[in-house]
Amino acid sequence: MIRIYNTLTQQKEEFRPIEPGKVRMYVCGMTVYDYCHLGHARVLVAFDVITRYLRHRGYDVNYVRNITDIDDKILRRADENGEPYDELTDRMIKAMHEDEARLGVLSPDEEPRATAYIDEIIAMIHKLIAGGHAYAADNGDVYFAVDSFDDYGKLSKKKLEDLLAGARVDVQEAKRSPADFALWKAAKAGEVSWPSPWGDGRPGWHIECSAMSTCCLGDTFDIHGGGPDLLFPHHENEIAQSECATGHTFVNTWMHAGAIRVNKEKMSKSLGNFFTIREIMEKYLPEVVRYFLVSSHYRSQVDYSEENLAEAGRTLTRLYHALRGIVPAKAADVPESEHDERFAEAMDDDFNTAGAIAVLHAVANEINQHRRDGREDDAKQSAAILVRLGGVLGLLQQDPEAFFQADTGGELSAEDIEALIQARADARKAKNFAEADRIRDELLEKGIILDDSREGTTWRKA
Repeated sequence: MIRIYNTLTQQKEEFRPIEPGKVRMYVCGMTVYDYCHLGHARVLVAFDVITRYLRHRGYDVNYVRNITDIDDKILRRADENGEPYDELTDRMIKAMHEDEARLGVLSPDEEPRATAYIDEIIAMIHKLIAGGHAYAADNGDVYFAVDSFDDYGKLSKKKLEDLLAGARVDVQEAKRSPADFALWKAAKAGEVSWPSPWGDGRPGWHIECSAMSTCCLGDTFDIHGGGPDLLFPHHENEIAQSECATGHTFVNTWMHAGAIRVNKEKMSKSLGNFFTIREIMEKYLPEVVRYFLVSSHYRSQVDYSEENLAEAGRTLTRLYHALRGIVPAKAADVPESEHDERFAEAMDDDFNTAGAIAVLHAVANEINQHRRDGREDDAKQSAAILVRLGGVLGLLQQDPEAFFQADTGGELSAEDIEALIQARADARKAKNFAEADRIRDELLEKGIILDDSREGTTWRKA
């Protein structure tokens, strides 16, 4: 039985989906006004692994991850750029898809955009007003009345009276209480808007996810996930408005990925330690970045540093070394092993990827031992297991030579390297060992390591 840490109850629980064999999962996606950063990568990869493992265990998963394509930040950035907001969002969505593809993140089953759900959002706001949980203000805004929901704060464990203490209502706002939040925002002059019973405007951020998730997955679904910064107020507000609108429990299991820190400091633009996914992948192979993120438990805090990325590259390289020069046995010919059992034991425990990766290294050690002992068939069997289990984490699916020779922006092309290797081979054949050593040293200085064997010379990036 899979056990998942539920943020709502603050404990691990046996996972029992509402419909046996099927999982309905919603994860808060990106607000697409800029390129995705490392924190986004953490969430993308974490829930990709969770989805892959649930499917590996036989579940039929309907994974929904939304896109917020209308928001204050989007409108501000579009105005700064002097471009229509939808051109900005289309461009950023395209970039997001490129980034996630390079990271090996599978596309969600559904990817609803907020602007495609305006009618459903308005209908949900209607229900909230009719039920006495929301009110239309004189300025055209509509607010959720937080004090109308007795369980407000049950996810974040915050008390309403504490939230109200010392809070003030901005004089420009028309809400009744400082804790109330906007469901519908009246349009400002020249701002994109949609017609509604309360006047032209656009939805508030929180209501978007409630409308999209319930439309795609039903009034109650199995898992809702997101980044650590969304727990309050976004997810807390989602619960309040959704349960007031439907009368049902919104979500059974809440999951939150851990935060990203950079050199042990909070990642932020103001500190100058803010990195986009594509900036990082200019220096490191995408699979190395993925391995770095997967090697820590999804709930743990991850510290990004040059040293930690370099170590991730070294440890992933060891796994690919075990697979190098070997053709894995056909998957159909390799039954499940004790490694599969240990892998499942780790992943069943709240998706413990760190424990699962330890199993991958144990299999790699086994492959190396079989090869030292001359047991090639056993090595091929173990290699198939390594590729199979690695695939559940989205790792080790490349040809090893492609991994070792991947272009990381070095000054030498693959053709240049191959030419130098041939020149070195010619020098050795002519017994000009000084020249051969010089070529090896030159390559090493440029980050290229040569591996000599009876079959010839192969190379890899350091």
